[in-house]
Amino acid sequence: MGLVAGYMVPHPPIAIHEIGCGEERKIQKTLDAFDEVAEDIARLRPETLVVASPHSVMYRDYFHISPGARASGDFGRFGAGEVRFSVHYDEELTVTVSSAADRSGFPAGTIGERATELDHGTMVPLYFINRKYTDYRLVRVGLSGLPLDSHRVLGEMIRAQADRLGRRWAFIASGDLSHCQKKDGPYGYRPEGPEYDEKIMEVMGSGRFAALTDFDEQLLERSMECGHRSFTIMGGAFAGTEVESRMLSHEATFGVGYGVCIYHPLSEEVQ
Repeated sequence: MGLVAGYMVPHPPIAIHEIGCGEERKIQKTLDAFDEVAEDIARLRPETLVVASPHSVMYRDYFHISPGARASGDFGRFGAGEVRFSVHYDEELTVTVSSAADRSGFPAGTIGERATELDHGTMVPLYFINRKYTDYRLVRVGLSGLPLDSHRVLGEMIRAQADRLGRRWAFIASGDLSHCQKKDGPYGYRPEGPEYDEKIMEVMGSGRFAALTDFDEQLLERSMECGHRSFTIMGGAFAGTEVESRMLSHEATFGVGYGVCIYHPLSEEVQ
């Protein structure tokens, strides 16, 4: 039981064959890494996947955790409405985390749902995972405008409550890296783009999660990243745990950074 693995993954819709229509082959390293993540999850067979997504419901001062028994979604907004998803939520874990947050006065819970449909930050990873493994329930967590330290605390809280329930679970930290890596990319070029990607891949590639809260907020803003807070929540879930980290890929073919890493817990550190 417990946290069996964590995964840093991007969420480019173009990676989906029905959307990319062949263009996805330009990021073949990312596709291969997604397949390796899916195979790892299938090998470990977690009961629950906790997904942190920048494109789920997001508030400035509150972490939204999707409520209910199930949710669905498709890639219709990207021209591939035939690619559909339906997931069962882990209601017990969602309610337990929300209740723990309420008792401690931490700003997280199921209040304020604005959209029930699954977002592409959740569906892109599931597209690959579901080809290998579907016997899981999902917890979907949004990010917030709160400080990085608060994101770390949320990860610690999720870990504590999952452990209390005896869950065998894995964390999916969904997020692209810098969006300004190339002059001919969709967001142009800023020097902070490659600077952020180099720094975040060094940190995540080595599993130094504690360093995630040390990043300068101006660098995060100027680099136009979207996944740092997802990674920080996952880092909180691994707090106090020694991990084996494996960096599988990093690409910025289309001017947006995509990084994939796998983490397996080794042992609890002595505090």
